[in-house]
Amino acid sequence: MAKGVAVLGSSEGVAGTVYFIQEGDGPTTVTGTLSGLKPGLHGFHVHALGDTTNGCLSTGPHYNPNGKEHGAPEDDNRHAGDLGNINVGDDGTVTFSITDSQIPLTGPNSIIGRAVVVHADPDDLGKGGHELSKATGNAGGRVACGINLPCLHEVEKVVDQRKKL
Repeated sequence: MAKGVAVLGSSEGVAGTVYFIQEGDGPTTVTGTLSGLKPGLHGFHVHALGDTTNGCLSTGPHYNPNGKEHGAPEDDNRHAGDLGNINVGDDGTVTFSITDSQIPLTGPNSIIGRAVVVHADPDDLGKGGHELSKATGNAGGRVACGINLPCLHEVEKVVDQRKKL
């Protein structure tokens, strides 16, 4: 079993933790809880780079090892990192679970070391007709991000301690 964890944050007060678990060569399950977001849908993606030296802007484009267009998670023609939307409640929080077969935690297309990004607006899933639909889903700015790191036992303990703060 492979595991990863990304602790997301931003200068805008968005915070949370996203966990990744993959059994063997099966799909990866992504679970998380985030807070500090505006209510409604927000694009949720794996980006190509694990670089946050310039905040979320330096995480690069959506992770796309197969050179495809932007799309919905269920589409064949989509970036591997296109995970659709998360739906934030009126209290600014969301708890979610996503299962996806294009974001492995091992092998040449592993998403370990890549960034997870929450966008300001809904992802139109490549179907919105906007000039950015087929590239980004027209999901707007990047409001929070974190790097997906290998989830070792000690890392899990640190994350649990941070939750209690």
